[in-house]
Amino acid sequence: MNTQDLLDQIAFIKEIDKVKYIQRKTKLFNSDRCENDAEHSWHLALMAIVLAEHSNESIDVLKVVKMVLIHDIVEIDAGDVFIYDTVKNHSNTDEERLAANRIFGLFPKNQAEELIAIWEEFEAGETNEAKFAKAMDRLEPLLQNTSNDGGTWKEFGVNYQKVYEKKSIIKEGSKTLWNYAEGLIDESVEKGILKKD
Repeated sequence: MNTQDLLDQIAFIKEIDKVKYIQRKTKLFNSDRCENDAEHSWHLALMAIVLAEHSNESIDVLKVVKMVLIHDIVEIDAGDVFIYDTVKNHSNTDEERLAANRIFGLFPKNQAEELIAIWEEFEAGETNEAKFAKAMDRLEPLLQNTSNDGGTWKEFGVNYQKVYEKKSIIKEGSKTLWNYAEGLIDESVEKGILKKD
């Protein structure tokens, strides 16, 4: 056994505890409490396992689970950017790249390289696994907001077009889940939760 490898792995495990303190804007289902990044990632992992049969393509579910569990770890350093933020872009940033290198760099070299590669694959969104993982990442807050009478959409004045634009990526991973999500978006418009400008 390599003692240094074990110590490096424990250092990573201790560092990622900080994910539990990163508050997201979206609130838990039928609740007024914001979820944190750890809760979000855990929920996505279970969603990926439960909903895998609805993927457009055959996927390696374990790889998807790894993606959704690590995709927001970079927010320990880079912070959470609200998907509907009008000031800062939600896309991959230099800050996130630096964070990935630092945090995953706590690992022994082989593990660091594997997780950085998985994180990069998720960010690129081109493989079947990344497309499905991104579908989970966009579906969960949609389910939360519809359970909360508009939730963050209402709180931050997000309109139908912005929601539709950000959520339509779901169809790249699952047309079935997109059809369901699109129905929820349309229903939210009918209920007056989402406004069409």
